[in-house]
Amino acid sequence: MPICLGVPKEIEQGEQRVALVPTVAERFKKMGVEVLLESGAGKGSYYPDKAYDSATIVNSAGELYQRSDLILKIQPPTEAEIDQMKEAAVVAGMMLPYRYPERVKKMRDRRILSFAMELVPRISRAQSMDVLSSQASIAGYKAVLIAANRFGGFFPMLTTAAGTIRPAKVLVIGAGVAGLQAVATAKRLGAMVEGYDVRSATREQVESLGAKFVDTGVSAEGSGGYARELTDEEKQLQQEVLNKHIAAADAVITTAAIPGKPSPKIIRKDVVERMKPGAVIIDLAAEGGGNCEVTEPGEQVVFNDVLVYGPLNVPGELPVHASEMYSRNLLNFLTPMIKDGEFEPDWEDEVIAGSTLTRDGEIKHASTREQIEG
Repeated sequence: MPICLGVPKEIEQGEQRVALVPTVAERFKKMGVEVLLESGAGKGSYYPDKAYDSATIVNSAGELYQRSDLILKIQPPTEAEIDQMKEAAVVAGMMLPYRYPERVKKMRDRRILSFAMELVPRISRAQSMDVLSSQASIAGYKAVLIAANRFGGFFPMLTTAAGTIRPAKVLVIGAGVAGLQAVATAKRLGAMVEGYDVRSATREQVESLGAKFVDTGVSAEGSGGYARELTDEEKQLQQEVLNKHIAAADAVITTAAIPGKPSPKIIRKDVVERMKPGAVIIDLAAEGGGNCEVTEPGEQVVFNDVLVYGPLNVPGELPVHASEMYSRNLLNFLTPMIKDGEFEPDWEDEVIAGSTLTRDGEIKHASTREQIEG
């Protein structure tokens, strides 16, 4: 019997994205899957119910959860949502297990098969499934627009009858997907751009986008494409060099996040005090507490005439394309597991096994299991 795929309305406050867009719903239907959508699920992303020709619209989340074998989510399912799922149902989405251990326990106890999309191995074959990269690229792009909107001057150089306006100086800290997209966007807006990352291998990527690379003499190559956490001595050396560049910048965008851990503090209060009046800091690492000591997650503060903003859920501010990219990531991830409408995962596949959070009443992800069960 074909599986039934359900997409509930996201209930997290401010979440505008939807896990399934109409074009991808059609792809699932062609694979023999029955698609259910809670009424209004796509409204925040400007996908009305009538756009989902390939889905059956249901009026309540309760009905959707009871009928669905496979559930697609953006935000982690709440305990109340998990309670509504069928025993041994399958759910795929962002799970944030280090933040919500109680939800992981409940999925374990209800024998829910859960796939945490942030755990998808960062290997070449899985690039098309990488929701962290797709959503980070949106965050990096949007962060520059936020900075330009809040900065009191132009980003590009302008020659006017009243004289020449010098371009703004933009410093991007962290050269992962979000950072590189921020560098590229700031360059498109005509700013003078510098990029920095503790991973020296990113120098070539930063420079290929037309920006200057800030070399502090500190390298922190880590595993899985992430940077490792710096030692105290390395942080001090890094800070001494970075301070000069931060103080000279009109806008600073920080993106240095470590999954499952607090964001490293890169910009201290005394460094903010040295910045130009009217300068802007956009802290994309606010979800983990922020890279700046002044950052208040979700808030905009003015400290010594410097505006510091730590936005949350930045991809959700571009819900149309964020939903489209996320939905395609899920399609690429799930397609190998669906054969003639049946759900048949290959547990020997490193992508499938590596992204499994809970299965058969057990927590499969090692570090999460250690955190919760000891």
